[in-house]
Amino acid sequence: MTQPRYPIPAEPFRCEIEVKHSRFITTIAATDSTEAALTLISRIKQEFPTASHNCWAYLIGPPGSTDRIGLSDDGEPHGVAGKPMLTTIQHGGIGDITVVVTRYFGGTKLGKGGMVKAYTEAVKTALEQLKVTEKIDWSELSIEVGYQLLDSIERLLPEFEAELLEKQFAEQIALNLRLPAENLAALQTRLTDLSSGQIEFPEPGSPQSSRDAQEVDDF
Repeated sequence: MTQPRYPIPAEPFRCEIEVKHSRFITTIAATDSTEAALTLISRIKQEFPTASHNCWAYLIGPPGSTDRIGLSDDGEPHGVAGKPMLTTIQHGGIGDITVVVTRYFGGTKLGKGGMVKAYTEAVKTALEQLKVTEKIDWSELSIEVGYQLLDSIERLLPEFEAELLEKQFAEQIALNLRLPAENLAALQTRLTDLSSGQIEFPEPGSPQSSRDAQEVDDF
């Protein structure tokens, strides 16, 4: 079952650590598709064309997902960068996330164990400072109600995290609501009870994501 809501990066974020004179610049952003992740990775590589390596990992879906993931060591020894980066974000409690660690070699070799530790620390440091928001699948609901029900319905909406988008007055009042898709059925049940079955509901539309395909801002 698809997870209806989960934490995602609120905005692109970047930070830097230094390990034995090597610079590790971590860039994190929300990406809701493989295409968005690869676009971000390409942009970071273009931004840092002289870097020794631009290693990356992404996870699309809820926190801990394993079905839409990707990683790359980008020329570092196999397994020392992409895999520990992916493991770190999989345990980070955040979904729809792409991370790129840009390394500028400082002249001192770290060894495989040292590189695993450095790339892991680079991502952990960024995750600790990352601002998050919540991804929600939204549904819209349009109904017509009698005037005598309006006050009761408006008092009911906060219980279901519903927002009144539009209100039009005629013989009846037309209401256009937006609420989390997970709350839609429960709200309809309450409205049916409140109106003694007088409110009719249209065929449900497809939920729309609270965040469209991510466009990563320039850093």
